[in-house]
Amino acid sequence: MRGFVFIMIKQKMKTQLYLVSTPIGNYDDITLRALNVLKEVDLILCEEYKPASKLLNHYEIKKELLAVNEHNEKESALDVVNKIMEYKKVAMISDAGTPLFSDPGNFLIPMAISFGIEIIPVPGANSLLPALIASGFNTNNFYYFGWLSPKKDERRVQLFKLKQLKELIVIMETPYRLKQLLSDLIKMLGAKTEICIAYKLTMPQEQFLRGFAVDVLKKVESLKLKGEFVLLVNNR
Repeated sequence: MRGFVFIMIKQKMKTQLYLVSTPIGNYDDITLRALNVLKEVDLILCEEYKPASKLLNHYEIKKELLAVNEHNEKESALDVVNKIMEYKKVAMISDAGTPLFSDPGNFLIPMAISFGIEIIPVPGANSLLPALIASGFNTNNFYYFGWLSPKKDERRVQLFKLKQLKELIVIMETPYRLKQLLSDLIKMLGAKTEICIAYKLTMPQEQFLRGFAVDVLKKVESLKLKGEFVLLVNNR
């Protein structure tokens, strides 16, 4: 009987970068898929080492970490891409929520794509959708503005321009500028502007402050609120 020779050809493994969403406060909000990916990858790109280590330790996951953040992303992007191609299977996480959404990665990802790296999103927790669906406003259409300028004059100009939009507007801001933001909003859009503040989403202190801007500001001041939030402005 004539013999057969089998030749095995090793297929080149495609380089993959997973964009993994992580909880924004409550660790129970992580998905099974996210956990599986974080366990399987060879390297995890993180925003900061301390929050990433705390998160991974909670799930008893030990992986090599490499920081990619606003301070080093542009300068280190090429080195990071080479690292991804070396490790082949890599995940990227932010300090909380969905990578690239108000977080680093918007410079790195296009470069990774140009090098033929497969980008795989792993959906999960974010602050935008929970804020919208619990706001009480009609969410069929909305305008996501994102982050306002930290400079008062520029911020007020931005708010004046937003006043022209007859939409539900979503604004992000840092915790320590909440009162100043509301004061500027009242000045530029009016005291009777309907708003909702989604405060410390998914955390034990979570609450929604709804009403006219002037009244919500009084609540913020009386409760001395200082924490992560999403601001929704009903400018219809």
